[in-house]
Amino acid sequence: MSSGMRLRTLRPHRGDGFKAIWFLAPSLVGFAVFYFIPFLLGIYESLTDGALGGKFVGFANYMELFRSGSFRKAASNTMLFAGIGVPLLIALSLLLAMLLNRPLYMRDWLRTSIMMPLVVPVASIVMVWQIFFDWNGTLNALLHRFHLARIDWMQSNWSMSIIVVMYIWKNIGYNMILFLAGLQSIPRDYYETAAIEGAGRLHQFRHITMVYLTPTMFFVVLISIINSFKVFRETYLLAGDYPYDRLYMLQHYMNNMFFTLDIQKLTAAATIMVGCIVLLVSGLLGVERRFRDNVE
Repeated sequence: MSSGMRLRTLRPHRGDGFKAIWFLAPSLVGFAVFYFIPFLLGIYESLTDGALGGKFVGFANYMELFRSGSFRKAASNTMLFAGIGVPLLIALSLLLAMLLNRPLYMRDWLRTSIMMPLVVPVASIVMVWQIFFDWNGTLNALLHRFHLARIDWMQSNWSMSIIVVMYIWKNIGYNMILFLAGLQSIPRDYYETAAIEGAGRLHQFRHITMVYLTPTMFFVVLISIINSFKVFRETYLLAGDYPYDRLYMLQHYMNNMFFTLDIQKLTAAATIMVGCIVLLVSGLLGVERRFRDNVE
């Protein structure tokens, strides 16, 4: 191909790129002004000893943060919550997706009912759970009817389990829809061929379903991890500023630092949390890319 023809083929694509930049410019400016620049300013504040002209102290705030018992407790509770809630959510949503991908009676009604928590406001969800788990709530009334002792659910070791169940109930519908889309994109011919060759259900699940569902699985894992860091709203409305020790999350710690105007610890904790999320996302994307290359 001559140089003149190559230039003529490249010019339309270059023009499309400039047009795309013009269309993206308002969103890019908004993202920079309201997210990226404040985040960079927050990182700078975490390296100083005071807001508005503080002296640069390096990683002293981070060292003080790791020596804080409250921060360590919040970080361990957050990791425990994500470590329990995310695998349970993924397993249950995949199980529901595989069940509802089959011809069942009232299948459309079941899908709609499972998706309903997504459109319910958080305040309404919290009110329902407060009525159910309050000292004088529905669950304790049932225990009292069977002559069992009442339990202060939100001030006991059961509190983490309650938040995990709420997190699963709130997010299982969205993950189920994603898995359903992934399952329906797998050609039925693969299963028919495997069945003719004598492959059982477990073999088909491992070597067909899970292989072709892997891109969807990685996306669902990412979304579930991000949503696990957003459970603060429910926990805050359900248990308040200083909840039971088992419910004290990183967002509680940062929220309390904001009320005391300890901006350095707040920004340091936020930077650490964002860094952990970025590392998790980068690792998962790297594993997904390597798996896709091996499959191809």
